[in-house]
Amino acid sequence: MLKLAIGLTPAALMLSVAIFVLMTIGGFACSPARVSWYGHESCVSSPCRTATGERFTGEDMTAASLTLPFGARVIVQNVRNGRSVQVRINDRGPYIRGRAMDLSKAAFAKIAPLGQGTARVCLERVG
Repeated sequence: MLKLAIGLTPAALMLSVAIFVLMTIGGFACSPARVSWYGHESCVSSPCRTATGERFTGEDMTAASLTLPFGARVIVQNVRNGRSVQVRINDRGPYIRGRAMDLSKAAFAKIAPLGQGTARVCLERVG
């Protein structure tokens, strides 16, 4: 079997290049992250508050992050279909291992079907 100088077979090299191209979206390279959406049915009848004290509605383009500061703006781009949305961090979470961010219901719906539950995305902080 032919191996290149970098120790990969031609097929493995082609696969690596294809994966890199798929992960390079919108001109920036990323490590894919998993995001989910959140919304509480109980917040429909009585207002819920985010960690910033704002009233939570699933209709705003907002998200929860454990590491980004409140007010940070992030572009979230689905690596599978290329759809993106810009969100503002106003809450803390997610508290499920392996997830980078929780998006509001409306923000998630812009990038993937709600029934999917989670999506692999690239995250780019823009503000």
